[in-house]
Amino acid sequence: MRRNQRADMILNVSSSLPREVYSQFLREMIIQPGIAKANLGLSRADVTLDDHPLNPNPDSRWNTYFKDNEILLQIDKDVRRLYPDMAFFQRPTEYPCQLILDPQNDYETLRRRVEQTTLKAQTVNRNRSGVTNVSSPGKALNLYPSNEYEVLPNGSEAHWEVVERILFIYAKLNPGIAYVQGMNEIVGPIYYTFATDPSSQWKEHAEADTFFCFTNLMSENRDNFIKSLDDSQCGITCKMESVYSMLKDKDLELFLKLEEQNIKPQYFTFRWLTLLLSQEFLLPDVIRIWDTLFSDKDRFHFLLLVCCAMLILIRDSLLSGDFTTNMRLLQDYPISDVHTILTKAKELQENS
Repeated sequence: MRRNQRADMILNVSSSLPREVYSQFLREMIIQPGIAKANLGLSRADVTLDDHPLNPNPDSRWNTYFKDNEILLQIDKDVRRLYPDMAFFQRPTEYPCQLILDPQNDYETLRRRVEQTTLKAQTVNRNRSGVTNVSSPGKALNLYPSNEYEVLPNGSEAHWEVVERILFIYAKLNPGIAYVQGMNEIVGPIYYTFATDPSSQWKEHAEADTFFCFTNLMSENRDNFIKSLDDSQCGITCKMESVYSMLKDKDLELFLKLEEQNIKPQYFTFRWLTLLLSQEFLLPDVIRIWDTLFSDKDRFHFLLLVCCAMLILIRDSLLSGDFTTNMRLLQDYPISDVHTILTKAKELQENS
């Protein structure tokens, strides 16, 4: 993404105010109730008969803490496998969050909180439908094999841990949507862009700047993650059907072929649209697509054009293929040259 586009998304990033606000979010939300946090005025004396770990009161700080941990475990599971073909997210950041890691502070890292929360007992998984699945105790013991992720020394944290913190803060601030699987795929490219910028100014503040960029983007895209809105005019179902409506207008023969084979848009465009194509291409290509996408004043309509272009570019294969072959093509898109795709999308836009 171009630097001026980032600045537009950050809410006046030249000011230090958003970054200070984010630091305050860290202070307020990554704490463990009932454990001494000297600078917040909490002590073990705060663990009373009215607020203790077994208190069922929904307003209890402990009750809130345990519910947050369910969300945190799902975030942790997802961010650890973010772009597994790249080493970047497993590497230590040059600018670890000193507010969290400073030994003079009592805040705990989310890494430590996850380790304590699993209790070698259960793994919680919440899918997009809001269904919570709890695995058997044995699985939690080998949740993250020691040979799979490098253990960083004290005072260091991996890039995926920064992404985890961003998503956790977002979930806390937006309890109506909280965290839904797939959000990690959207925040990843934004964070990568900031954290790899040649300018140390951008890299140093990558976490806070990514948070506000992600928040702004989700303000436009969040309806795709809310299942109760799926069938509404602003829901993901309407957007998926819009891809086929556009295809019908641009290439009727191909549209009829997909209709004949009963290949519904839900089978492949759900992932394309919800994750902004972030799982269809390599990360540098995703950033190239987003660069064009976010620079368009009607960015999400242009996303529909990109999806339509992707279909038209493989029309010959789709017209000659059977159901199984075509589903394989659509779920593992064969063209890697994003410039060709964007050029076709622009062509469709100009001919609209």
